[in-house]
Amino acid sequence: MIKPNIAAGIIILCCLVACKKGDFLDKTATSDLTERSVFSDSTRTMQFLTGIYADIGFSFNPFRFGGAGLEAACDEAEGPASASASAYIQWAGASVNASSVTSDAWAVCYANIRRVNVFLKNAPNSPFSSSLKTTALAEARFLRAWYYFNLMKHYGGVPLIGDTIYSTEAPIEVKRNSFEETVNYIVAECDAVTPLLPASQFTVNFGRITSGACMALKAKVLLYAASPLFNGEQLATTEPLRSLTGYPVADQQRWRKAADAARAVIDLNRYKLNEDNTTAPGYGFYKLFTLRKNDEYILQEMRAANRELEGMWLPPSRGAGDGSNPYLELAEAFPMRNGKPITDPASGYDPANPYQNRDPRFDYTIIRNGSMIWKNNGPKQPLYTYVGEPQDGIYVGTPTGFYINKMLQEDIVPNNFGQTQRCFPLIRYAEILLDYAEALNEIDGPVQEVYNAVEAIRKRAGLDPYELTAGLTREQMRSAIQNERRIELAFEEQRFWDVRRWKIAEQTDNKRMHGQEVTKNGGVYSYKTIDVRPHVFRPAMYLWPLPQGELSKSPELIQNTGW
Repeated sequence: MIKPNIAAGIIILCCLVACKKGDFLDKTATSDLTERSVFSDSTRTMQFLTGIYADIGFSFNPFRFGGAGLEAACDEAEGPASASASAYIQWAGASVNASSVTSDAWAVCYANIRRVNVFLKNAPNSPFSSSLKTTALAEARFLRAWYYFNLMKHYGGVPLIGDTIYSTEAPIEVKRNSFEETVNYIVAECDAVTPLLPASQFTVNFGRITSGACMALKAKVLLYAASPLFNGEQLATTEPLRSLTGYPVADQQRWRKAADAARAVIDLNRYKLNEDNTTAPGYGFYKLFTLRKNDEYILQEMRAANRELEGMWLPPSRGAGDGSNPYLELAEAFPMRNGKPITDPASGYDPANPYQNRDPRFDYTIIRNGSMIWKNNGPKQPLYTYVGEPQDGIYVGTPTGFYINKMLQEDIVPNNFGQTQRCFPLIRYAEILLDYAEALNEIDGPVQEVYNAVEAIRKRAGLDPYELTAGLTREQMRSAIQNERRIELAFEEQRFWDVRRWKIAEQTDNKRMHGQEVTKNGGVYSYKTIDVRPHVFRPAMYLWPLPQGELSKSPELIQNTGW
C-alpha cells in the first residue's frame, strides 16, 4: 500500500475525480472522460482506492492540530506553543466555537465519502477480475462506514448521502439523519461487507481492510451507541435535536449488543495480545508499537518508514522536544507493579521515589527524570528533567516535567539516521477486550468473563500479581476498566472520546492540570506538584459544533446543543 505519502500522480488522479478537501458542500464535478481514463485502467483504479485510505487516521494523528493531537485537548498532555490560539488550546480552555472550530472532521470525512461513491459508481466497469472487484468494492464500503463513524463521534447524527455524487447543478439541501439512523447505517454496512472480505491481507495488500476490521468497527460503534452520552442522556431535551444527538429513550440492552459484537471478534481466535514478560516485564507492550505486522492490530494506518513520533515527542537533548508533554494526572493513574493504585496504603508507593516499582507501562509511556533513553548512536543514557538541567529540564524543555514515550522505538532518535517501520493503531485487540469487558459489566455486572478480559491486559502489562480484587461491584469494576483504558490506550486518541461518551468530562476536563517539578540536591531528588494549565469544560463540548460555514451554506442543517 502506498502510504502515507501517496505519489503525486495518484493525488492528481484522486483530485480529478473527486472533490477537493474543502467541505461537505464543495460538490464533486467530474467529466466522463476523466472517469473513463481512471477506471478503464486497473492500476489507476486501485490507486484511486488506495487514495481513500490516505486519511483513515486523520482523527488519531498526533500531528492533527499542528504540534499536537487530541491528547492535548483533554487531560492527557499539555500541547506545545501554549501561548497560541491552537485548536487544542481552544478545547482545553473552552474558547472553541462554531466559527473557529477546525472543520477537518467534516471536510475530510465527506470528501472521502464522495470518493467512495465515485469509486462504487465506476469500479464495477473496471478491468478487475471478478474476485478482486468484489473485494475492492467491499473495502470501499468499509472505508465509507469508517468515515461516517468518525463523523458520528464528533457530531452525533449526520447527513447520510447514500451513493449520491453531487453535481455542480445540484441544490444544496442536506439534513442530518438521526443518531439511530447513523448507527444503523454503519452497522448494516459492516454486516454487509464482512463476508466479502478476506480474513487476512498479505504481501503488498497488507494493511487493507479485512473481515475482522469490519466486525471490530461494528463493535466500536455499538459501544459508543450504548454509552451514556448517546443512550438517552444527551444534552438535548426536545426534538429534533434529541434524536439527532442520541437515542431519545435509554435502553440498557444496547450494552448487550455491544458486548455480543466484541465477543464475536474475540471468538474469531484471529487476534491476540503481543505478550513478552520474559525479555522484561511488559516488554510485549513496548514492542507491539514498533512492529509493522503483528497479531494485535485489527485496523491500522500504514506509514512509510519514519521517525516522526520520535521527532515530536523525544526531549531536546535527543534532537526533538516540540510535541505534547504528559500531565501529572496521567502519570499518577498508573498503578504500582503489584497492580494497586498509588493511593492505596498497601501499594508500597513512596513519594520520595515515585517511579520505583511502577506498572511497567509507565516507563513505556512516559519519560521522566532518570529515564534511560537512547542518544545519538547509543547506548541508553539517563535523561534528567530537574530544575536547572539546561536542555530537558522542567520550565526549559518540558512544562510538566515529563515527555511522551508511547509508541517510540528505543533505538530511534532524531539525531541519528535510523527509522522505524511503525504504523498507527486505529483498532487493536486490547481495545476490543476492554470494549467487551465494559459492555458486559454494564449489562451483567462483573462476571468472570469481565475479569478475564481485563486481567489478560494486566498480565501482558507485566503486573505481578495481575489479578483484580475479587468481589468488585459493578461500579468498582467500571472504575477499574475506565482507568485501564486510560493507561493502556494513552495517546491513542481514546481518552478524548472516552470521557465524553462516559459523560464524565465535566469532572476530568474541568480542573487545573499539573506537572512535577524535580529539584536536585547533591544526589537526592525532591518532587513537587506544580500548576500547569486550568482546563475548562462546558457541557456543549460533549459534541463538536457543526462548522458555521456549513450551516451558512445549508439552512437544513441543525446545530448541536449549546453552540
